[in-house]
Amino acid sequence: MKTQVLWINAIGCNGNAHSFLNYSLLEQFLENFEFIYHPIIDSIYTLDDIINKEIPCDIMILEGAISPEYKKADVPIINIINKYSSKVKKIITAGTCATFGGIFRQSKFNYTTGLHFDEDKSTFLFSSLKEKTISISGCPLHPEKLVNTLFSIKNEIQIKVDKFLRPKEYFSYTIHNGCTRNEYFEYKIDNHNFGEKEGCMFYDHGCQGPYTQGSCNKILWNEVNSKTRSGEPCHGCTEPTFPRLDLFNTKKNMGIPQNLPLGVGKRAYLTLAGVTKSFKIQRLEEDLF
Repeated sequence: MKTQVLWINAIGCNGNAHSFLNYSLLEQFLENFEFIYHPIIDSIYTLDDIINKEIPCDIMILEGAISPEYKKADVPIINIINKYSSKVKKIITAGTCATFGGIFRQSKFNYTTGLHFDEDKSTFLFSSLKEKTISISGCPLHPEKLVNTLFSIKNEIQIKVDKFLRPKEYFSYTIHNGCTRNEYFEYKIDNHNFGEKEGCMFYDHGCQGPYTQGSCNKILWNEVNSKTRSGEPCHGCTEPTFPRLDLFNTKKNMGIPQNLPLGVGKRAYLTLAGVTKSFKIQRLEEDLF
């Protein structure tokens, strides 16, 4: 029997819905799941049906930030969420906007947030739903994380989550973990131009990889690539504070990065940096030049 899924898009750009369409085994997925409503894929019901009727469903996916002022077909989005949240087994916030508010915190609507979080602070609107919510942040989310989570729900597999309700399977380590540029980071060999295959982008280009939790360098996009592999710094799109200003700039205090890798103290970082800077690794220098 197919699991019934309702996909509601709130204040957003549909980026997560489009990302989902890139899932390589979409036909197989649709043999196991059925969308009673989806903003892009042909669905059984219309948005008017969803609003005016009570359609049974198992999982609700919310894409986009929410606000008490925002409406779908003249109905407040929070009313639609309230209507179906009590019926479904699980709720998934798809993407950073639905999880933390994202860039749409700056929208024209008052009090624009994620379902449960305004950046890293808890909201009060739907706090009672936290027990049944799983958050998959990202701008956009990776389709494989969403599909695997949906199958875990379908098969009643327990999903352990972090403090932001994100599956630990995907968010318990950093983007830096698995980055192909780690050796350059260790020996403080910096990248100087975007698109180059060598050099670390943490010190000069604002790479957020060492303190962004996610799996982009383990579960590759299109099974091929990631930002850091292609020569672009990580923007930290899975984190509560995304997006930040000066995406391609590393803020420094007296030559020291203002934000250090997660769990690394300043003294330890300075000691390690001082030692590794004194090394001259000919093999790596030859790769660069």
